[in-house]
Amino acid sequence: MNRGHILDRVMRHERLIMAFGLLTVVLLSWAYLFSGAGTMREMGGMLMPMSAWPWSAEHAILMFVMWLVMMAAMMLPSAAPVILLYTTIARRGKTGNTTPSAPVLFVLGYLVIWGMFSLAAVLMQFFLEWTALLSPMMESTSVMLSGMLLIGAGIYQLTPLKRSCLRLCRSPLDFLTEHWRSGNRGAFALGVRHGIYCLGCCWGLMLLLFVGGVMNLVWVAVLAVFILIEKLAPGGEWLGRAVGVPLIGFGMVLLLTPFASSLKI
Repeated sequence: MNRGHILDRVMRHERLIMAFGLLTVVLLSWAYLFSGAGTMREMGGMLMPMSAWPWSAEHAILMFVMWLVMMAAMMLPSAAPVILLYTTIARRGKTGNTTPSAPVLFVLGYLVIWGMFSLAAVLMQFFLEWTALLSPMMESTSVMLSGMLLIGAGIYQLTPLKRSCLRLCRSPLDFLTEHWRSGNRGAFALGVRHGIYCLGCCWGLMLLLFVGGVMNLVWVAVLAVFILIEKLAPGGEWLGRAVGVPLIGFGMVLLLTPFASSLKI
């Protein structure tokens, strides 16, 4: 069997290979998070949250890696349909400047955007720790901060921008039809564009990690499942809007409770 024939057989199964690759990355990402790698230290035989203030360069890098791995664990499952559809279309409509690595470049472009978000999240984490607004579990210690994040996320769930981004996240074929670019550079650029739409769809929800605790993996999993349902399930767009209302309500309760207590209401 010659090398060309083997390569052709492999490329026929590109979609299956990509699906297996995505599943592997997601499982390894969750395993990394559950192991607490880079965020926990051993004290007296027990694993404790790693608190490092002022931050060292090593600690900052570890925090960035943690955020990036978390974004991969949370976002790649909901991005899988468009990635697999792109893999299929790129295979069937292959042009001279497109190689089997194009789907990988698409994924890398997608993750670049979430890497940029991860960097922003690390800077926000740095600021919140500096102002003592985060606990060692990276959870908000401020009722006002939590209330504002909940209200902000709730309002954003109801905005036209959110609906527009969610529409393309929920419709892989529409996204690829409207924004298709051929070639390897086009694959990377297309991944970046899809990452921008996903970020536009989910950034408000991601900030809620600071409310429930960045290291609270139950809360991380709840948000990841909600994002998956919102993007893939029938009626997910309506669920997203419906959740906006209680988020605003809970945020208002948190903001008003201290004032009500001071007035003895």
